[in-house]
Amino acid sequence: MQENREISALLHLIDDPDQEVFNTVAEKILHYGKEIIPNLENLWEHTPDESIQERIEQLIHRMNYRDLQQALLEWTQQPSPDLLQGALLVANYQFPDLSAKFVLNEIDKIKRNIWLELNNYLTPLEQVNVLNSMIYSYFNIKGSEISYNQPNHFLINQVIESRKGNPITIGILYQTLCEMLDLPVFAVNVPRQFIMAYYDNYFEVQHHAHPESLSYKIQFYIDPLQGQIYTQKDVETYLKRISVPPVPSYFKPLTNRRIIQYLLEELAKCFQQPRESYKSEELLNLAGMIDGAGL
Repeated sequence: MQENREISALLHLIDDPDQEVFNTVAEKILHYGKEIIPNLENLWEHTPDESIQERIEQLIHRMNYRDLQQALLEWTQQPSPDLLQGALLVANYQFPDLSAKFVLNEIDKIKRNIWLELNNYLTPLEQVNVLNSMIYSYFNIKGSEISYNQPNHFLINQVIESRKGNPITIGILYQTLCEMLDLPVFAVNVPRQFIMAYYDNYFEVQHHAHPESLSYKIQFYIDPLQGQIYTQKDVETYLKRISVPPVPSYFKPLTNRRIIQYLLEELAKCFQQPRESYKSEELLNLAGMIDGAGL
């Protein structure tokens, strides 16, 4: 942004020791929007004082966070928000300058390889075996259990780049690929797990079939960590083991809004140290925004 007299004066006042003065200056700087970020970055580079650098970083973060709030609100208000777009918005929290192009190109590459191996004569199990072979063997995606010491495992761009993720992000990748290929695979609400279900009828699931009947329309379940297949009996045995009755809602597909809300809630748990607790609060605030649109 072209620096005028007012901008120059505001940047000069960032180091004011009076917190009230700084708060007033910060609000005026934020009013300029993201166009002023290059000016702030330039100031950061020429400022030896670490406390002033920290103030500048806070200002840039607040601008990016405000934009992310608006983008997530717009995503949430769509009639059918796209799952991958939601995951990319979550990644934007840590990588505000993230270009989605690399992620989209890599996912499209996986999709094309799977599509070449699929045909109308394959059974559902054979279709999933093709997916699993491509995802876990050919493209070498490695899954590990959720660890709050690994925030990058919650970010879809990092999963695509490092080929490492947790059940939620790999599940998002899995469901995204299935949607591209018209396969009826959706994440389900089984307690304490993030697993996928292969349904009998894509149309019925997409058009909100009665949840009471959905458990009977699931052919099998898929663990997104490694692609392991589970039967209905396996899931019922698991529920019995954790002393949870198999209520119909557990077999209903999670909405894309709920998946992204869950991703935000789990990512927030990665930032429990006092210095980073503001990140946890912000992520939970983003998750709370999704409630307003209904899940």
